[in-house]
Amino acid sequence: MGIASGPAAPGADHVIAQRWDTYSTVDHAIWRALFERQSRLLAGRACDAYLDGLAALGVVADGIPDFERLSGILARTTGWRIVAVPGLVPDDVFFRHLARRQFPATRWIRRRDQMDYLQEPDVFHDVFGHVPMLMNPVFADYLQAYGRGGLKALSLGALRNLSRLYWYTVEFGLIATAAGLRIYGSGIVSSHGETIYCLDDPGPKRIAFDLMRIMRTEYRIDDFQDCYFVIDDFDQLFAATRPDFTPYYAALRDLPDIAPGAVVAGDRLIPPAATARSGDRR
Repeated sequence: MGIASGPAAPGADHVIAQRWDTYSTVDHAIWRALFERQSRLLAGRACDAYLDGLAALGVVADGIPDFERLSGILARTTGWRIVAVPGLVPDDVFFRHLARRQFPATRWIRRRDQMDYLQEPDVFHDVFGHVPMLMNPVFADYLQAYGRGGLKALSLGALRNLSRLYWYTVEFGLIATAAGLRIYGSGIVSSHGETIYCLDDPGPKRIAFDLMRIMRTEYRIDDFQDCYFVIDDFDQLFAATRPDFTPYYAALRDLPDIAPGAVVAGDRLIPPAATARSGDRR
């Protein structure tokens, strides 16, 4: 995501050609290894919206997907497209892309020695992690609204608060289902270790979604998360973030930040038992 500025690219929008034909056999082999490892793990852990999106896009282990092919499917389904960028882009560029229903995806892929940890997003994180959720109409609308809200937050000096919403939903969100907690956040579904940790480990706090609470909560980028926020469904997420955030930002200026692992008054904690999984998709 565009929380930090990245390297310049040709043009004001930082869009470049994917140049799919330049990927090497090693690049495709790394994608295959990552895909096979994650796809085996995500059954019974990722939400149906993610798994259905992945299947409908035809994203498979064979190799790095062609962005144009995926964009054709996305455009017909939810009106989104993928645009290639060289890496992290400036915040305003990132938000403008989202507001236009364009997802900026990096074209490069990690090395073999980075299979388990990567601080900056690569094509596996962006395409395997983010793009399947764009096939869900409600989530697709939410992400466009986030882009529009991001441009406003920049003008109001409130990006720090809004970036936390992206982090705890788009990147590291959990959703409650009849079968237990499931993953929809891209930072989790593209991470082997965190896919297991977020549902199985007793350590992190799992807290029911609360917009203002999220925008006060700090996060860490160097380790697994100390807390996760849980939505009931994507309609709840979209409805909660539909209003004008201007008065929220004004209120947040007078409220202290909350440490990632803290529990505060009003939190509704979801017990680890709620993460019980079944292979059945419901």
